[in-house]
Amino acid sequence: MTIEILVPVLPESVADAAVATWHKRPGDAVERDEVIVEIETDKVILEVPAVESGVLVEILEDEGATVLGQQVIGRLKAGAVAGEETKDKPAATSEESVDASPAVRRLIAENSLDAAKITGTGKNGLITKEDVEKALAPAPTPVAKAAEPVVEVALQAGRTEKRVAMTRLRKRIAERLLEAKNSTAMLTTFNEINMKPIMDIRKQYKDVFEERHGIRLGFMSFYVKAVVEALKRYPEVNASIDGTDIVYHNYFDVSIAISTPRGLVTPVLRDCDTMSLADIEKNIRQLALKGRDGKLSIEDLTGGNFTVTNGGVFGSLMSTPIINPPQSAILGMHKIQDRPMAVDGQVVILPMMYLALSYDHRLVDGKESVGFLVTVKELLEDPTRLLLDV
Repeated sequence: MTIEILVPVLPESVADAAVATWHKRPGDAVERDEVIVEIETDKVILEVPAVESGVLVEILEDEGATVLGQQVIGRLKAGAVAGEETKDKPAATSEESVDASPAVRRLIAENSLDAAKITGTGKNGLITKEDVEKALAPAPTPVAKAAEPVVEVALQAGRTEKRVAMTRLRKRIAERLLEAKNSTAMLTTFNEINMKPIMDIRKQYKDVFEERHGIRLGFMSFYVKAVVEALKRYPEVNASIDGTDIVYHNYFDVSIAISTPRGLVTPVLRDCDTMSLADIEKNIRQLALKGRDGKLSIEDLTGGNFTVTNGGVFGSLMSTPIINPPQSAILGMHKIQDRPMAVDGQVVILPMMYLALSYDHRLVDGKESVGFLVTVKELLEDPTRLLLDV
């Protein structure tokens, strides 16, 4: 039995997709539930598993081809064994039953063709020699739908250029960045924070924390906790604009910017106000691993009221992060670096970090933006306030 391999039903917000990777080639054996092909949308990678064991007999859409939901992209011969003949043999045709001259009937039989599949162009539908030759001719090569291959051009001796087509995710990222720049009144405000209190807590409790919860205590859980408390105090930062309305969100879903091999994605931590530090660390790790392996789902990436991005892991000292529409703000964390600071009239070396809050000035005024950033600073410089809610 031949089974059609279909593109999964695409999410409502996704118009089309592209064939990313065929893990099997025609003639390869396939086990039930084994991933045959991956489909790339502008948000996630969708895996297409085999519904039955058998042999892949045909690939209809090559890697890079643009496809639609439920489109047939290949065929699987269920129950077949690799190495056996898997193509359906044409039905035996009696020469006498073919509406053609004896010479044409002989030509059909010699080439094991199915006369029922040959369209006769002669009088009264008579099959001619030309019709048989047309059936024997190789099918024309379809117009390539695949993404442009890598093209390397030599300019001068020792100087070359490489041209590579954008991935769908990279195109989507570009569109979103331009949308943010063109559709928001974006402004960035800065502050700096003394990270020594949090670093002392991590140093003191990191071993017992990992032993108790099975996860390392990082900085992101403190950042997220401080952000949630600041969002509670400044609801405008947790809101979004919808046409001429302002939508205030009474829940706290925080997007975490994660760098993956395919590009930057922002999966969502939902209901962060109900999470402990350990819960936040575990969920961030889980999302990071899913992002690395291309396993993030549409649900993982949908929603989010506020974004936290940490460029410090790559060494960034200061930046102006771009808002993730339709959100109204994004908080950028940066590299922790020892700097001489004035404390009580004395110069002290402290681990300092810059904070950057980019916000949509159409919704968030300077008072709210600066107040939000100062609140995050105060909570991180005195983490006890997170426990006491003060």
